[in-house]
Amino acid sequence: MAVMIEGLEVCKQFGGLAAVNRVSFQVHQGEIFGLIGPNGAGKTTLFRCITGVYPPTSGKIVFQGKDITKLMPHNTCVLGITNTHQVVKPFSDMTVLDNVRVGAFFGRGWARGEVKDATQEAKRVLEFTGLAPRANFLARNLTLPDRKRLELARALATRPELLLLDEVVAGLNPTETDMMIRHIRQLRDNGITIFMVEHVMRAVLGVSDRVMVLNFGEKIAEGTPKQVSTNPQVIEAYLGKSYAVTESAEG
Repeated sequence: MAVMIEGLEVCKQFGGLAAVNRVSFQVHQGEIFGLIGPNGAGKTTLFRCITGVYPPTSGKIVFQGKDITKLMPHNTCVLGITNTHQVVKPFSDMTVLDNVRVGAFFGRGWARGEVKDATQEAKRVLEFTGLAPRANFLARNLTLPDRKRLELARALATRPELLLLDEVVAGLNPTETDMMIRHIRQLRDNGITIFMVEHVMRAVLGVSDRVMVLNFGEKIAEGTPKQVSTNPQVIEAYLGKSYAVTESAEG
């Protein structure tokens, strides 16, 4: 498969702290690529480097052959890269429909002339995410699962080619998680490449084609979900060295 986005020795430092340290990766077109790691591993920081929220301290990020390392978020969005936020950030005093219309106005589809009616585009996305019956609700009145779906809907309204999902199932119950996983698979089947950060192992390992693991800002593993879940370094990062040694001996 063609490489959609790759990072080359990406570093991001905050003072003397290397939040992301020389991380290289490739995400192929049409796959679901998972990113996991303990709290503070650098996952969200890497996402913010990709979207342009944080300029990398060093290294390079290339999207479809184009160097995007120094681009701002509105530039990467127009190119076709969109992310959801770990902590959902709707416009609380706007309706669900208007929240999604904002995404349509500022996204790749509008910039390229593929979307000429933001309201219709927003309604299309709301139908897909199951939020159409709540189109006229104020965003602040939504439940957490619906706010998660709204976060996804706003991102989809930009018509991304690469969708970065930051803990999109966090806080959801098993039924709601399964519904979100179905949405993610449908999006991939519809041609959107998915790069997802997730702490819910059942979700990320169950849906990803490949998984990368960060710990203290460094990549410690990459492979299939099975390879990663049995990797002693990954087990140690999550559960401690003694557990990893025990698992390795028993395996």
